[in-house]
Amino acid sequence: MTFTFVSNYINHHQIPLCDALYRELGRSFTFIQTMPMEEERVAMGWALDVHKLPYVQCLYEDEYGCLKKIAESDVVLLGWTGREDIAAARLASGKPTVRVSERLYREGQWKAVSPRGLAAKYREHIKYRRKNVCMLCAGAYAASDFRLIGAYPDKMFRWGYFTALRTYSEEQFAAMKLKDGRLHIVWAGRFIPLKHPEYVLRLAKKLREGGFAFCVHMLGDGEMEPAVRQDVKSSGLEEYFRFYGYTEPERVRDVMEKCHIHLFTSNYLEGWGAVVNEGMNSGCVEVANAQVGAAPYLIRHGENGLVYPKDRYEKMEELVLELFENWEAHRSMGRAAYETIRDMWNAEHAAAELLKFADGLMRGEIMPAKDGGPLSEAPIIWPGRFAYAK
Repeated sequence: MTFTFVSNYINHHQIPLCDALYRELGRSFTFIQTMPMEEERVAMGWALDVHKLPYVQCLYEDEYGCLKKIAESDVVLLGWTGREDIAAARLASGKPTVRVSERLYREGQWKAVSPRGLAAKYREHIKYRRKNVCMLCAGAYAASDFRLIGAYPDKMFRWGYFTALRTYSEEQFAAMKLKDGRLHIVWAGRFIPLKHPEYVLRLAKKLREGGFAFCVHMLGDGEMEPAVRQDVKSSGLEEYFRFYGYTEPERVRDVMEKCHIHLFTSNYLEGWGAVVNEGMNSGCVEVANAQVGAAPYLIRHGENGLVYPKDRYEKMEELVLELFENWEAHRSMGRAAYETIRDMWNAEHAAAELLKFADGLMRGEIMPAKDGGPLSEAPIIWPGRFAYAK
């Protein structure tokens, strides 16, 4: 099987999957990068030397060769390319094609009524509803967006982002969390409004009022970081906080491994939220907003993590206070979170399911996974109606 993945550029969230595909297929797997990475992403530390990755080819360096590979590959996985002509040519060929997408209407499904928008969605998606094309939904709410416009009927499947997997022996897992009499909370991300770093300060004030022993680790930078740091100082909370600034992904994981709770406060504008994978892989008890794309796929509320509804700070606070008050009763969720990533939501498992799925497409069959993980049928989950804690 020749398998080609086409997207705008490769980044550290895609490399684990691509590495797994390359291990299985060797030179029969190619990642085609259609454009150089934007300067903003480079400044955030996302830059990679793509020429060191044996499976990467750049469209802007060899357009003829890349287009030929896309046309001739047995199966193509199409991400966002910035080149509608590339997708259109492959989709028109009738050869097996899989698309991957986050939400269409992240800011609100009311946008689906726009005539101009629907015309664009028809050209890009709806016209292929009966073709040999399937959609991987990178986020639990993507399927409802595509259902709304009538695209990919009965051909939408669970997908996401797959971060580097860390595994631990029983002894390592038991020993890695800090044991200094405090519960350690980690928050990692850009300090921008959609990620609500200010929620962490409000929570810390409440924990202090309750007399709890805790430490908050905040990793990342951004426009709101100076204000959050100043508010921590003016509130007399400096002894409870550690700020790391911009932090390399490997170092983020090192900090997560030592913490007990991972707090993910992004709102509905967060398509997936790869740090949820990382926090769960690190054995943290996850507390996440139900509106983010990863939450309904990865978290079973009360079993391997906790979700709170509709960006409601008060509900998030309530869940965290419950963890502090009854930690011994809830700490096992961290172990269950780790097992969810180790056993199912990881690049090796996703790559294996993707190749089985692709093999079926080559035979004219659609064969979804049966385990509720990657490549299983995507349920239609409408925004605001996910069955989170009430």
